[in-house]
Amino acid sequence: MSMKRGLKSRPARRRFTEEFKQEAVRMLVDGQSATTVAQRLGLSGTNLLYQWKKTLIGRGGVAAESLEARVRELEDELRRVERERDILKKALAIFGRNE
Repeated sequence: MSMKRGLKSRPARRRFTEEFKQEAVRMLVDGQSATTVAQRLGLSGTNLLYQWKKTLIGRGGVAAESLEARVRELEDELRRVERERDILKKALAIFGRNE
C-alpha cells in the first residue's frame, strides 16, 4: 500500500446537484443566515455557500448583479426602518410614563 502508517484516508467528497446549489443560494438570498442554511443542509461551513452564490450570480450576468444590488438596498432600508421603529417604541415608553 502507498499509505503511510498512522494516516487516515479522507472521506469521499460529496457532490451536489445544480438544483441543490440553486436552492441553497435561494435560501441565502431570501434572507436566511449562511450559518442557518449550512446547518439545515448539512454543510460543514458557510464558505461553500458563498462560492455557489458567487458562481450563480456570475453566470446570471448583469441581471443577477442588479438583483443582488437591489437585495442589499432593501436590506439596508429594512435595517433603517427597524431602527426607526425601535426609537419610536422607546419614545412611546418614555412619554407613556407621564400619564
